[in-house]
Amino acid sequence: MNKESAIQQINKLATAGKPFLLIVDFKCENNHVIPIDQVDASQTLFDVNGIRNFDQPTIQNTPVSLKRNPVTLENYQIKFDLVHSEIAKGNTYLLNLTQPTEIEVKASLKEIFHQSKAKYKLWYKDEFVVFSPEIFVKIEKGQISSYPMKGTIDADLPNAADTILSSDKEMAEHATIVDLIRNDMSRYAKDVAVEDFRYIDELRTSEKHLLQVSSKITGQLNANYLSRLGETIYSLLPAGSICGAPKRRTLNIIEEVEQYDRGYYTGIMGYFDGANFDSGVMIRFIEKEGEGLTYKSGGGIHFLSEVRSEYQEMIDKVYVPVH
Repeated sequence: MNKESAIQQINKLATAGKPFLLIVDFKCENNHVIPIDQVDASQTLFDVNGIRNFDQPTIQNTPVSLKRNPVTLENYQIKFDLVHSEIAKGNTYLLNLTQPTEIEVKASLKEIFHQSKAKYKLWYKDEFVVFSPEIFVKIEKGQISSYPMKGTIDADLPNAADTILSSDKEMAEHATIVDLIRNDMSRYAKDVAVEDFRYIDELRTSEKHLLQVSSKITGQLNANYLSRLGETIYSLLPAGSICGAPKRRTLNIIEEVEQYDRGYYTGIMGYFDGANFDSGVMIRFIEKEGEGLTYKSGGGIHFLSEVRSEYQEMIDKVYVPVH
């Protein structure tokens, strides 16, 4: 359904207190608002912070080990330089540059779904699988909270936590996104505040041990917020952490520079339980394309960014979080 129909359906179901699953692509062109009793588990499996529509299988799964074939550094640098030229012109301050990486893995998308460890997981029609650590927004008893994630480092590097927290480049990126989301949230919420600025989460993957930096932003919605839940959710899309700032112009530059279709990657998935809403950004994403598989990943480009480190970060994010 289109964006307007999705907003109306969200408002209708939320006002009636009826649970639903929400799936939205990056451009908000493909929107699915599915009442929970209509979710077909043979086509769609989800796990939103432990709320799921399946029983965990006990069968032995195929080991998950990815063979990566990323775009070349030379190809990446062309796009990186285009972004930097736009930054120099003042058209964007921060842009999340993503690229597709061809991968090979023996496990099926459904096996990857079941083996991966993440707050937000989705297997959709065997077309793609998501295992995301990033919260989009939570709405509980009228309080809206966002947790933008911006900044990743190899935890095994010496003094990794101090390094990422003291980096001017990482600070500038993170502060830009926090400010963007705070402004977006203020359209429908009052008393918007940054409750926790730049805290660190640990993440263990099949490949690496990573540290990721997030912040918590909260606000208070009006008493009738359920009747406007659709507008509230879509006012924050696309998520600031996966586009950049200023948002509208940066989205245009992403379209010009990336030269591929993100599709559902960097969209959102969410679950409404009849009273509260929880959702994640669809990063850490594998998609079927023809006979092969593509893993989409990227990171924020700022005026202090260096091409080789950004290229490596894009590759480092090609992983499956399994223990």
